Amino acid sequence: MDSDRRKRQHILATVTIFLVGMFSVSFIGVVHLSSLSIATGVTEAVAAGNSDMMIPSSFADLSEALKPCVVNISTTKKVSAPSFGSFRGSPFEDFFGDEFFRRYFGDRPERQYKQRSLGSGFIISKDGFIFTNYHVIEKAEEILVKLADGQEYEAEVKGTDENTDIALLKIDPNEDLPAAELGSSSKLRVGEWVIAIGNPFGLSQTVTVGIVSAKGRVIGAGPYDDFIQTDASINPGNSGGPLFNLKGEVVGINTAIVAQGQGIGFAIPIDMAKEILPSLKARGRVLRGWLGVSVQDITGEIADSLNLKNKKGALVGDVFPGDPADKAGIKTGDVIVAIKGEEIKDTHDLLRVVAGLTIGEEAAVTIIRNGNKETVMVTVVARDEEKRAATEREQSEYYGMTVQEITAEIAEYLGLEDKNGVIVTEVKAASSADESGIRPQDIILQVNRTKIRNLEDYKGVMDTIDESRSVLMLIQRSGTKYFVVIEGKER
Repeated sequence: MDSDRRKRQHILATVTIFLVGMFSVSFIGVVHLSSLSIATGVTEAVAAGNSDMMIPSSFADLSEALKPCVVNISTTKKVSAPSFGSFRGSPFEDFFGDEFFRRYFGDRPERQYKQRSLGSGFIISKDGFIFTNYHVIEKAEEILVKLADGQEYEAEVKGTDENTDIALLKIDPNEDLPAAELGSSSKLRVGEWVIAIGNPFGLSQTVTVGIVSAKGRVIGAGPYDDFIQTDASINPGNSGGPLFNLKGEVVGINTAIVAQGQGIGFAIPIDMAKEILPSLKARGRVLRGWLGVSVQDITGEIADSLNLKNKKGALVGDVFPGDPADKAGIKTGDVIVAIKGEEIKDTHDLLRVVAGLTIGEEAAVTIIRNGNKETVMVTVVARDEEKRAATEREQSEYYGMTVQEITAEIAEYLGLEDKNGVIVTEVKAASSADESGIRPQDIILQVNRTKIRNLEDYKGVMDTIDESRSVLMLIQRSGTKYFVVIEGKER
């Protein structure tokens, strides 16, 4: 019996070893074939001139070469805050907060304190010009730049552009400095390797590596959003630092992170910075092109009502009298689909393209009017920031919808008998207004039974309403009036 049992065990072991051996050979074969396929793809890419697709064995040499052109930036500014005696600056300040002290100790006289913050930057010329973010040096009274070799210099702000969050600094070095080479962000490809170097959490000369995760991201940071998204680790203190490609060229300025996410960072395309650099050096600010129109995105409903083939373009809602578009004959209801041959997909595209136009040049603007495509020549003027701010003040947002005054042109275009009310120009997806069925071009005539004659009336009523509560509105759509209840949302 024992002899038979040993024979069966021997046979079973032999079969098991054979099966494992077969599985091992098969598994190794799959890995080998997969590796061979990847290697073939890389070889073909290199042969085609795409050497950036190669996975480097190390980033050490490149990092060592790039570090000297990256700087740490520390700023000091004065801030005012109520004084609560010995609690100020103690651990109890963070634990309880100012509201606690105000409630139980009353208001106290304000004192001024020095607030220090850290950021990054990079040298773009051997004589000491430096790029960083505007928010890194905003309202700073003192800016100190520390080089990779430990030398420190006081910096002067030579130019700023809040709209793109870019600032240009200047230091006076004792010798020529190592300057970064500015590359082309337009040539970046999703999946390409990138390197971030900066000063996260005050840890100087920190190198992180990742890939380009996406391009053309709009995150609501400003009117000219066009961010590069990367998974190269970016943290507080990295702001203003460079994003390099594998050629050692700067392709972006590290700017923002998603607080709730990991591996999601955003960089300003270096092409945008290069475009405004001459203006920052010469004037300290940026002059941008201006057409003199207010525009809105095209929804499916608007596309249907205007018999458009798709939702591409920017719909002209208003034309400012005497401005370039007015002089060129552009009218309310026109859809701008291209400028100088560059396609305009939405209002964001239009803002970006117009901002890059040269002041004084004649630009060909392609529009769709009554189903026909036309081209008009518009002479670009400088954007008036005061006029822009006034235009923005003429719009107002509540419950996720934006409204504006009904101008004579809008009333004529929509066939309205009078200009009473306000017109909805935009509705954010999944907002309270969207879920209640509000659409662009709806006319709001009443809010909680109060008549709305203009934007001032509307804002006066809406400012008294808590958006966590519901609101009753009388709207007009296609000549029909009816009431809509917009449900509030808890904040």
